[in-house]
Formats: sequence, structure tokens, C-alpha cells
Amino acid sequence: MSKTWVVVPTCLPIVLRRCHRCASERFRANGKFRVNANHKLLDAWLLALCTVCGDTTKLTVLERMNVRSVRPELLHLLHGNDLGLAAELLQDPVVRRRNRITLDWDNAWHLDSGGPDQPHRSEGEAIEVSVRFAARIPVRPARLIAEGFGLSRAETERLITEGNLVSTVRLSGKLSGDFTFTLKR
Repeated sequence: MSKTWVVVPTCLPIVLRRCHRCASERFRANGKFRVNANHKLLDAWLLALCTVCGDTTKLTVLERMNVRSVRPELLHLLHGNDLGLAAELLQDPVVRRRNRITLDWDNAWHLDSGGPDQPHRSEGEAIEVSVRFAARIPVRPARLIAEGFGLSRAETERLITEGNLVSTVRLSGKLSGDFTFTLKR
């Protein structure tokens, strides 16, 4: 039996960065951009609000770029406060490194597995599941498997140690890329 599960983002992740006003470390990006032109040079920032005090921080997207070198489509999305562009930029490693931020994906994704399946269908039958990621969301595979089959994490760990749950990737760390696993019963 073969199944496909998809890890889908439900909202933008929390941006982890120190607030200069209240020393909190959590900001919520809402998809708003600020674009500033100085003669022929363009700056663009993604705005994020502190979850505690509401102070705004600017995450640099473009810095001193010549206006002619910026694609018109990108400029249109920046002016339109496109939420999809904000999600794409938050996942961009260059933007994250430039702004010295990390992302917290807790409660910002869900697993679309078509409902909780019972892994105890018939004795000896193997279930092969292909897990796809709609965005680069770092998640523990054991957590996905437990959620997808409606198992406890301890039961999932027991299946891994017994060799009834196998994969070509390591199931103990975090993954953000597609993988496949097989549940032997």
C-alpha cells in the first residue's frame, strides 16, 4: 500500500531576533514591505512586529540596488505586500543570514495525510509513505509519522528501534526535504 503525505505551511513562521525595545526574541511577519528610493537606488525591507511590545523591525530584502536592476515583477510584488513573496523571502538562506535571523515553525504547519490512518490494517502488509514538503519546514520525521498514523511518539520510537519503521534517511533528526519511509506490519 502506498500513500503520500504533504507538510503544508498554515501561516508565516515566527522570526527569532532580539527586540531592541523589550528584549523579546519573537517577531511576527505580516507580509508588509517598505520600499524606499533614493535617486536611482532602491532599498526594500520586510516588516515584522514584536509579539510582546509591537515594535517594528525591518528585515533587509534589497539594499542600495539600482532601480533598473530590479525586476519589475519583484517591484510590483513588493509594492503590493505579497504574502507569498514574504514567505519565499523568509525561507531564503541569504536573507536569513544577512539579517541574522532564524525561524520558529511551531504551530505554523500541518500534515495533510488524508486523515489519521491505522497502521494495523493486516498482518504482514507494508505501508510505504512518501512525505513531501510544500516549503522548507524543519520537522522531526518521527513526529510526522506519529501524527500521520495517530500514534504516540513513544510507540513511533519503538517501531523505529524494532526495525518495523525504515527509511533511507535518518528518522531521529530534523528534515526539511522530501523523504520516503516504510512501515512493516
